[in-house]
Amino acid sequence: MEDQAHIRTREKPDVQGDAHPKQLLRTIIEDGDNLLPLEHQHILHADQFSAETLLQLFRLAAKYEANPERFSTPLQGKILVSAFYEPSTRTRLSFESAWHRLGGDIMSITDRSTTGIAKGESLADVGEMFNNYADCVVLRDTRQESLMEMRESLRIPIINAGNGLDEHPTQAMADLYTIFKWRPELIKKSLPKDERVSIGIIGVPDKMRTVRSLLKIFSIFPHAFSHVYLFNEEADEANEELIQSFRDRGLNVVQAGSKFDKHVSNLDVVYINAIAWTGDDFETFGTNFVLNKDTPFKEDAIVLHPLARGHELSTDLDDTRFNWYFAQARGAVFLRMALLTCLVHRKGRVLDVV
Repeated sequence: MEDQAHIRTREKPDVQGDAHPKQLLRTIIEDGDNLLPLEHQHILHADQFSAETLLQLFRLAAKYEANPERFSTPLQGKILVSAFYEPSTRTRLSFESAWHRLGGDIMSITDRSTTGIAKGESLADVGEMFNNYADCVVLRDTRQESLMEMRESLRIPIINAGNGLDEHPTQAMADLYTIFKWRPELIKKSLPKDERVSIGIIGVPDKMRTVRSLLKIFSIFPHAFSHVYLFNEEADEANEELIQSFRDRGLNVVQAGSKFDKHVSNLDVVYINAIAWTGDDFETFGTNFVLNKDTPFKEDAIVLHPLARGHELSTDLDDTRFNWYFAQARGAVFLRMALLTCLVHRKGRVLDVV
């Protein structure tokens, strides 16, 4: 469906959002040295890098997206361990597609019962073995602590592809990359207040890793957003404490509760998620929030969703100008291509290619 949606985007660019990445490429700074902090690093949190490093990463992603046929061998001879102990479609296939597009090889694990973990082997020992077999690890696990347990013994980079309720940093990177492609001027620190965008997020930061990571990465670029409205039916102290931490970083977060209808017509971006993983199962939140063709969106607004979706995001929006969620999923491949290239120290193979 996503490939078909991309075809429709190319045929009807006035209907489905997919801004050409060259606009972002031309806008962002050209200094490749800002990518150096990514080399041989673990990717654990959405806010662990500076704005300069993230912007340069987006520039490299835009370079890949603008001309993907020119970059097919940067990771030739490199091996990725793709370990997904929680169900995944987009994230797993996005990472594996990114690695394959760069010429690397993959060892994929989708069931812990087929590994030594089922016999009681520790994740630290598994990580020690990965050091000998691969150059990078992508891990998704229902257990929040698994990431740190494996990290302790790793001498190769590990990427957090979702650890329980905690975080999903590369999803947040892909989300922000999509927003900056849509409005490249948002990267400017001197952006006038009347040119900043208003974003509405339907979700629960304390329970949804995509929402928490998104707010974290937004807090690195607080100058881009006039308001970040949070819509949900949850009100607990843990949520408020987390939100205050983003306000302390300069992000103008507004707890709007269930008053989505009151604000939607003024929102430039609407981001919705309804799923939170809890152990080996998931919970659905915000069943009263539904986006469809009758939602009174601002005329030039865009809708984002990390997918997979349920009834909260109607398919009747798929062929409208508001649909940027398919472009969001597509762009994630190129963002991850850029990130993987940097982590295994192969960026020199692409930065000098015009």
